[in-house]
Amino acid sequence: MSRSKVQPLSPVLQQIHDFIVGCDRCPRLLNYCQGIGETKRRAYQDQTYWARPVPGFGDPRARILILGLAPGAHGANRTGRPFTGDGSGAFMYPILHELGLASQPTGLFRGDGLKLRHAWIASVVRCAPPGDKPLPQEIRNCATHLADEIQALSRVRVVVCLGKIAFDGYLAYLLQMGIMARKSAYRFAHGAHYVLPDGMHLLATYHPSLRNTNTGRLNRPMFTKVFLRARELAGLAV
Repeated sequence: MSRSKVQPLSPVLQQIHDFIVGCDRCPRLLNYCQGIGETKRRAYQDQTYWARPVPGFGDPRARILILGLAPGAHGANRTGRPFTGDGSGAFMYPILHELGLASQPTGLFRGDGLKLRHAWIASVVRCAPPGDKPLPQEIRNCATHLADEIQALSRVRVVVCLGKIAFDGYLAYLLQMGIMARKSAYRFAHGAHYVLPDGMHLLATYHPSLRNTNTGRLNRPMFTKVFLRARELAGLAV
């Protein structure tokens, strides 16, 4: 991989990146990720899986934080970059590219030239969980990684949560930081928009998983509308 093709990180974000990659707080998840990396999917038998915790990536001066659930077993767990090399990314990146938030419409592997503009992508859990269902304690174990990244991304004004687990994970961060006293007033729904006590904007969308996009629960116009709103709220010209 050519380092020149990867967006440079600030020293603080690089430190967070390295800490996440080396995290060993959840033995169940690490064993699962490493096991997948050893057995592999038939289509990827000639590839070396990342099989470690996956850090966030994007523009260090991001104004939009895109928050997902966790790495895909044969997506980010294989490639080492969020929403890269799987169906969710194949749905999302063309839309981000169309809206000027990504340099190209495809995300296939680290070092493929993809760069984000005004956006940062992270997840509430950094290891692929069995059945896409992390345990509550595993979500809590990962919470400091998210908090560290958010603190380092000082220009973020809009948070877009992809799915309910990401939404709940961000609310847990707000509670932990004392930004809000209770989360009962914030309910997940596609297209939901909340102005938080600290002035941040919180948007929600269904997760762009194949389960949602193949069934029509989430389609391109629905997803695009959320990110058009995110751009507007972030003060970015459309």
